Amino acid sequence: MSRLLRRSRAKTAALAFALLAPLTLGACAGDPGSDEAGTVRLTVPTWTGGEANVAVAAYLLEHELGYHVTTKKMETDDAWRSVGAGKADAILEDWGHPQLARRYVYKKKTMVPAGDVGITGKIGWYVPAYLVDKHPDITDWRKLNRYAPLLRGGRSGDRGQLIEGSRGFVTHDEALLKNLHLDYDAVYTGSESAQIETIQEKVRKHEPFLTYWWRPHWLAADAGLKEVRLPEHYAGCDEDTEAVKCGYPSSSLKKYLSKDFSRKGGKAAEFLKNFQWSEQDQNEVARMIAEDGMTPEAAAGKWVKSNPETWKVWLWGLKGE
Repeated sequence: MSRLLRRSRAKTAALAFALLAPLTLGACAGDPGSDEAGTVRLTVPTWTGGEANVAVAAYLLEHELGYHVTTKKMETDDAWRSVGAGKADAILEDWGHPQLARRYVYKKKTMVPAGDVGITGKIGWYVPAYLVDKHPDITDWRKLNRYAPLLRGGRSGDRGQLIEGSRGFVTHDEALLKNLHLDYDAVYTGSESAQIETIQEKVRKHEPFLTYWWRPHWLAADAGLKEVRLPEHYAGCDEDTEAVKCGYPSSSLKKYLSKDFSRKGGKAAEFLKNFQWSEQDQNEVARMIAEDGMTPEAAAGKWVKSNPETWKVWLWGLKGE
């Protein structure tokens, strides 16, 4: 009788283990493709608009889908290298880097496109509206040499100054100035934040300036920036960046995921593919971070609370609702 009882207990224990094992393993692993802690690793661009994307995506991944998110700010080349090597999972705003796309998407095949951010970006040269009011033709690049003495800077000597941000931004301005025979030097402030400070100071003092800038960006409206008309961009005109004589294209901003994360990242990967918002949304969060001094998480939380009709679309079908 005791032998039969022991056999029965052994069978019961084995059956219980068989039933519980998948549940236990599933609870530890999280979604396929994430690590055992359910972590998503996002790269953060060095400009505030891109930082706003990551802030909102990270907030929703953590608060709505239960992931742990790590973020790391890095220059564009480093971000592509990191995602391409599988050390990070996603780039949430790319302004167009065909050479990097060829390397990691088409040659190495370690990254995949993940759709548009929903925003069209436009890089260009800009001057303040109060300068255009005095000199309406200054928005024509062919007239810029006439105004070079007016736009001199401390680091450009007798030549005009084109204010730049980071050398890591999408820019071929040094070659463009040379090839268009413009009497200007590109002067780098080193970062977006330093460039913003320079522009804001000049606006406060009502000083003339010419700057590399881009839209969408909250500063463009706040500072009243007007675009200078550069030679029209056409397909292939900027492939040789040393010989370039055209302006910048309008670009649909893109997202990229590591190939493994795209295939095995479960709800997190699907959510990032669904993430898409407007220029106004991005500017709102970016302004809270850059101007209001809020942390990215706090800015994201405030936006999320006010805009459920936008972000709930990104989660459809992912929460079992």
